[in-house]
Amino acid sequence: MPIVQESISELKDMKKYPKEINYRGNLALLKKQKVSIVGTRHPNQYTKIMTQNLASKLSTSGVCIVSGGAMGVDALAHKSAGVDNTIMVAGTGIDVRYPKINANLIEEIEKSGLVLSQFKSNTPSAKYNFPLRNELVVALGNFLIVTQADLKSGTMRSVEYALKMNKKIFVLPHRIGESEGTNSLLQSGDATPIYDINHFIKELFGIANSDDAKDDFTKFCLKNPTYDEAVRAYPSKIFEAELSGEIEIVDAKVYLTTL
Repeated sequence: MPIVQESISELKDMKKYPKEINYRGNLALLKKQKVSIVGTRHPNQYTKIMTQNLASKLSTSGVCIVSGGAMGVDALAHKSAGVDNTIMVAGTGIDVRYPKINANLIEEIEKSGLVLSQFKSNTPSAKYNFPLRNELVVALGNFLIVTQADLKSGTMRSVEYALKMNKKIFVLPHRIGESEGTNSLLQSGDATPIYDINHFIKELFGIANSDDAKDDFTKFCLKNPTYDEAVRAYPSKIFEAELSGEIEIVDAKVYLTTL
C-alpha cells in the first residue's frame, strides 16, 4: 500500500509520531483546514441532525472533516461532509474496511476522499488499536468537536488527547441527563458550546455561511416544526418533500435530510 512520504505537521503533537502512515485517496486534503468531529455510536435524533448540519456547513465553507469511520457520529460526519471532502482514520489495516456496515462508505471515501492508517496491512480490528486511531483523528484537526458522548466512552479518550495537545474543544449543548460526557466538559470549562453553527464557522474561520439563500420552506423546516404545523403552512409542498426524501418525519416532527 502507498505510504505518506512527507511529514504531517499536525502530528507533531502526538505522543509518538507514527512509524508509517498508509493511505488510499487524495493526499491534497491534508493541506486544507481540518476539523475533527467525533461522538457516540448511538446518537439521539437531535445529535444526528446537528452533526449533519455541522459537517455539511463546515464542508461547504471549505473545511475538511476528519473522523474515525465508526458507526454513529463518525459515519454521519463523513457522509454529511461529502466523501470528497473528508478524511477517515482507520483503526485497522488500510485494506480492512471496518466496521463492515460502513464498508460502502469507506470505499467511497477511498475513491474520492482520503483514508489513513498507521497499521500494517491485514491488521484486524482490536481494542488497543482504537485509542491510537483516536489520537491521530484528534491530531489532524485544528479543533475537536464532540457532538454527544457518555462519561465512560472512547470519545472521552479523544477529549483527553485534545486536552494534552491544547486543542480547542467544542460541544453541542444537551439536556441534563443526556450526553453526560459533553455536559461535564462544559461544567469544567474544558469545552465551548456551539449555539449557532453559522456564527461558530464565522468566528473560527472568518467564513460567513448564511442561510439567506435558502427558500422559505427550507428555513421553516430547519426549525423542526411539528408535522401538523408543516401541513398547515405548506399543505402541498410538505407531501412533495416527503415523497422526494427531502424531509423525514420523526416523532411527529419534520427534519431536513439534505442541508
